[in-house]
Amino acid sequence: MPKRARFSTATEAEAVFYGSIEAGDLDMLMQVWADDDGIICIHPGGERLAGREAIRRSWAAILGNAATIRFVLTDEQITGDDDLVVHNLKENIELDNGSRGVMLATNIYRQVDGSWQLIMHHASLEPQQDEDEFVPPTSGTLH
Repeated sequence: MPKRARFSTATEAEAVFYGSIEAGDLDMLMQVWADDDGIICIHPGGERLAGREAIRRSWAAILGNAATIRFVLTDEQITGDDDLVVHNLKENIELDNGSRGVMLATNIYRQVDGSWQLIMHHASLEPQQDEDEFVPPTSGTLH
């Protein structure tokens, strides 16, 4: 079994999280997630997914969609302490097929054995988006 990646800050883990999605690297993406069946992921408009296997399957489907996803992260607010950090931000997303949109996201990181790991990702469509600003994907999901 390969050695698990270690992240010295929640910000480092977050950079790898989004970088892995952009690179289409499911294995690295799952390195960011805690090894815990209590982890939660809610994709925009999706149901609550709990546990590594359900989350892995969902990201495999998204990354297998063959669209390249690019993120510009803005309006980040960070709060937390030595063991738990919450990142609240806007995901400005663009797919190579021209689909784009802005999602509001909350990512929660917990420090486990000296490494920061993702325990929850929740994203939803920004409600103030003008209809002409949002071009939905023709198939699949933004993320």
